Amino acid sequence: MENEGAQKIGLSKPNGVLLFAALLAGNVALALGPWMVRVADTGPVSAGFWRLFLALPFLVLLARANGQKFSGIPRKTLLLVALGSTAFALDLASWHIGIGLTRLGNATLFGNAGSIVLLFWGFVIARMLPRGFEWLAIVSALAGAAILMGRSLEISTGTFAGDLFCLTAGILYAVYLLTLQGARSEFGSWSLLVWVGIFGCPVLLVVALALGEPIWPGDWTPVVILAVTSQLIGQGLLVYSLGHFPPLIIGLALLTQPAIAALYGYFVFQEVLTPLDLLGMALVGSALVVARASQR
Repeated sequence: MENEGAQKIGLSKPNGVLLFAALLAGNVALALGPWMVRVADTGPVSAGFWRLFLALPFLVLLARANGQKFSGIPRKTLLLVALGSTAFALDLASWHIGIGLTRLGNATLFGNAGSIVLLFWGFVIARMLPRGFEWLAIVSALAGAAILMGRSLEISTGTFAGDLFCLTAGILYAVYLLTLQGARSEFGSWSLLVWVGIFGCPVLLVVALALGEPIWPGDWTPVVILAVTSQLIGQGLLVYSLGHFPPLIIGLALLTQPAIAALYGYFVFQEVLTPLDLLGMALVGSALVVARASQR
């Protein structure tokens, strides 16, 4: 979300290796999030609440350290931020519910489907048909999603429902990005994340209570790790690095998330992937890369 209009920095420059390491580390940190959601003794939506809430004080400090403002924001902009934050909170709620129902590799792939949604949205706004590799992305996304969802339906209707929850989360994430697109210049990245937390936390708490989930953790370790890895390290390193790379590199780095999630899904949760599953993941993954590369 931070890459648009940014200058490309190659690895030959002095800080290129550090930036690329930050990009990969941010994706690795985010890939660990579903694991913590699975093992948390709160409900899945409650875990999303703690992810945002526990990170808020540190994000405030980062925003102040970077001289970013919290006041003097136009009311219209704040309303847009509130709308985008609500979409992000519902994205987390839907994704976290899906994580508990489907395989971790599927959850991470479909949770990142916002890039493909934005590709379609670009065609609508520009009133133009896809070209070249964009057609390939569309066909790959549809074919890969059909394979993965078909395989989930073979396992159980529960895992199929989990895929749908995660796909819904990807769509909501695209709404979040589109809604807050103009707000970044007025807020700054860190203060915007603070406002997203302020508006998003109550939404997640209300949804968790409405679902009757346990809110207060018995074991704080998973939710603290979730807040640190996903909201502070993951988001922080991406904010630091994404503006320095072209969308194609960002899309390729994005694929580390489902790969890592599928790997620990196999070793920790005994989630077995067949060659057909791997083909579906490869098709959706290639669509994500092309979608990222096609963004302006």
